[in-house]
Amino acid sequence: MSSACLLASASSSASSMNVFQLGNYTVSVFPVNPQSTVSPLTVPLLIGTPTEEGEFPILVFLHGFMLENSFYSQLIQHIASHGFIVVAPQLFEIDEMESAKGVTEWLSNGLGSVLPPMVRPNLSKAALGGHSRGGKLAFALALSYTSNPPSSNGDTSLIKYSALVGIDPVEGPRKGMQLPPVVLTYVPRSFDLDMAALVVGSGLGEKRTSALIHACAPKGVNHKEYFNECQSPAYHFLVKDYGHMDTLDDVTRGVKGLATYRACKSGKSREPMRRFVGGITIAFMKAYLEGDHGHLNAIKDGKDISLPVELETVEFLKD
Repeated sequence: MSSACLLASASSSASSMNVFQLGNYTVSVFPVNPQSTVSPLTVPLLIGTPTEEGEFPILVFLHGFMLENSFYSQLIQHIASHGFIVVAPQLFEIDEMESAKGVTEWLSNGLGSVLPPMVRPNLSKAALGGHSRGGKLAFALALSYTSNPPSSNGDTSLIKYSALVGIDPVEGPRKGMQLPPVVLTYVPRSFDLDMAALVVGSGLGEKRTSALIHACAPKGVNHKEYFNECQSPAYHFLVKDYGHMDTLDDVTRGVKGLATYRACKSGKSREPMRRFVGGITIAFMKAYLEGDHGHLNAIKDGKDISLPVELETVEFLKD
């Protein structure tokens, strides 16, 4: 197993009942080099996992356009601390879909070999998610499995996803300029996903930073249309006063990291939006991977007073 590059544990004051705070598991977040794995793997990974003994559900999380998987380390840590294994591949602009599929194929034989001792992945409880273009790719991948399920060609190496998470998914820079794969159909309830869907939007995502730069999540190609095309069960949360990149780490280094602060309209700080994204993702996965709908229902019905942000829109399609 690769050596841990980040260790974090939940503070004693953090309650396991509050999904917007760190959970009770000690977490290791570490990189995996494809050359170091026993099973074939074509892209590097960043994995966040509890270190205690147990069997844990899986989230495969795809990063945004031109971003680094390491920019999501705080989000990964948050989710993993509530008892989930997060696998975040570093995708490249060429063959993103094939690379993402390759990671899915690798999980059943390769994931267990890189985890801490006594930590076991639960391959029957898996979610697929992503941010920005990664959210679009997550939808595309989920739809590809619906139209061509693994069992149809005898391939049993692909795990079964039961939940889909899109964090400010974006089809393209604007309608009519979509880059492949094309996901949106502009037909309401047209997505045949065969899984529950969560869509989170940013209230500032449609706003430009200048007249010369496109909005990062423009109207017509953003979270609203993705939710409109989802079938039941599906949930849509629009966060007021936060931007498209506010899900990322507080510090994102390098040229790409600097661009994440300048390309998109942002809120006052990233921490509240990131905590909401982490918490709502945890609540959603607890509901549809573990059968515990308590947290999700409390947030959906406005009964959870621990929200770190103000919600502009809450919509849902019942089971």
